[in-house]
Parts: sequence; C-alpha cells; structure tokens
Amino acid sequence: MDYFIICIVAFLASGLTFFSGFGLGTILLPAFVLFFPLETAISITAIVHFLNNLFKLTLTAKNANSGVVVKFGLPSMIAAIGGALLLTYMVHASPLFTYELSGKTYEVMTIKLIIAFLMIAFALLDLIPAFSQITFGEKFMVTGGLFSGFFGGLSGHQGALRSMFLIRSGLSKEGFIATGIVIACMVDVSRLAIYGTNHFGITQNEIPIVAAGTVSAFAGALLGNKLVKKVTLKSIQFFVAAMLIMFAVLLGLGII
Repeated sequence: MDYFIICIVAFLASGLTFFSGFGLGTILLPAFVLFFPLETAISITAIVHFLNNLFKLTLTAKNANSGVVVKFGLPSMIAAIGGALLLTYMVHASPLFTYELSGKTYEVMTIKLIIAFLMIAFALLDLIPAFSQITFGEKFMVTGGLFSGFFGGLSGHQGALRSMFLIRSGLSKEGFIATGIVIACMVDVSRLAIYGTNHFGITQNEIPIVAAGTVSAFAGALLGNKLVKKVTLKSIQFFVAAMLIMFAVLLGLGII
C-alpha cells in the first residue's frame, strides 16, 4: 500500500508543477514528508530533483553561460554546503517545546519550524505577483549565489531566489534556462554529499520505494508537459499554494 500511495502522490505532485508554476522540489517535499522523516524526505527530494535536472542538462547544456555559472554557481555550490550542514545540526536539536492537543502530545522541533517558515515564504514568493517583479543587478551576482545556494542546501528552495538574480543577467531565454539547470545541479551535488555523509540518505531497504516514487515523478512530469506547455493556471496555483501553506503550518506545529 505504501508503494501505491507514494507513486500516486509523486505522480500527481510532479504533474502539478506544469499547471501551478511551482518547482518540482517545492511540491515533492511535502509529499515525501508524509512517508519519511523530514531530513530523509529532503534527501529524497534532492535525489529526484538532481536526476530530473541531470536529464534536462543533457538537452540544454550547450546554451549555459559559463561566466554566470562561475560567478553565481560556484558561490551557490559553496553556500549549499553551509545550508546542508546547518540542517544536519538542527536535526539533532532538542524540541523547542511540547504541547497537548486532543489528548495527544506534539513536539515543536527547530528544523520543522524553520522548514515550515521557508515553505510558506517561498510559496508566497512564487505566488504573489509583486515578488516576481523583484530583480537584482549583475553586481549582486555573487551575493545572490550565496543566498540561493544556502537555502538550497538547507531546504531545497533555491529556484525563486536564483531567478531574481539571474533574470537581469542579460541571458537569452535558452541561456537562462540552461544556466539555471547547471547551477541547480551544482547545488544538488553539494547538498547530497553532505546529506550522505551525515546519513540523511536512504537506506538499502528504502531504495525500491524511492525508485518507484522517482519513476512516478518523472511519469507525472512527462504527462504534465504533454497536457500543457508551461501554462500557469491561477486557480490551481492558488490551490497548491494554500495546500503548501496549510501543510507547512501543520509541520511547524509538529502535527506532521
């Protein structure tokens, strides 16, 4: 039953990325959190995200801008290590406090509270038009790389920040997409190395179920891509954002 539920959730979550405008990692993370500890869910999401981008890289790499990759990507890659290390530290922290609700005791953990806050913040960042208009000039490229990489390493949320800094870098549409994919792969390599070193990866027993979820996510992405070509439907976008925010609140409260 676990296989069936995870495959269905991963398939639907991945397909929704084409209708909602949210990234694959943003939607898949809460899906995997339902079945795995938070740190493992972040690792699994990173694996799926990396493999998905690696595939896209084979199609787009020639359009990537090497100058931007060096100037933005290298700081991102380094900062991702810091974000991932902070995650490993917070996972072992004691609960901030406990409380009772309907006869059950819940723990509010630092890591869950921070990830919940980031989920809400980045959901709003992607949703509210005013935020999407915020951009930064080329002189902030290194700073942007550090910020984007750090949050990428901490929770996997990196796309929205990266776009804010790269949108005015003078790249063509094809160059913008390809360069973003290269940088995303660099961040994923850094954070996965830290996650694996700190045993946040998957165990041998979990490999089959993770593989099934990954294949389902790819299948959902392929179907979504056929049904709609990067068209964002506002009603679905608001619905997904509301679900993400509600999930984040439950996560922060320790209910999930």
